[in-house]
Amino acid sequence: MKNLKSERGQSLVELAVSLLVLLYLLSGAVEFGLAFFQFVQLRDAAQEGALYGSMDPSGAIETRVRGASSSPIDLTDTSKVIVTITAKDKDNGNTIPVTGACEGDALEVLVKYDHTVFMPFMAKFIGPTITLNGTITDTVLTPPQTAASCS
Repeated sequence: MKNLKSERGQSLVELAVSLLVLLYLLSGAVEFGLAFFQFVQLRDAAQEGALYGSMDPSGAIETRVRGASSSPIDLTDTSKVIVTITAKDKDNGNTIPVTGACEGDALEVLVKYDHTVFMPFMAKFIGPTITLNGTITDTVLTPPQTAASCS
């Protein structure tokens, strides 16, 4: 069967169209893979802070979180990485000062970072940033000696 003149270059056009779709999929996988890797780092840093805080809620929990890792995100950059530490009373769930947490109270560590989308055309679809939150809630095991309200 002979190729008609009107069908010349058809394979090249099909390759160009399918290659474009494959490149979009590949770049999306790379973008979300990096974002997931950063999320895991945030979650692990929050876990480190919550574990430390469960043993010493009066201690430097944020310092422990920020020192947990430096790659791929520099956790010491306070302008980009936000660390929030809250304690909740075990009886009524009200927020209490972290230094006043008693044994059995909940200690929540939240580490927040805005991942900047680096693929220019991906930003058109998903926005310029992806907000990543690593949150861990742990139970206070050893209350601080200064917590006078613990019975």
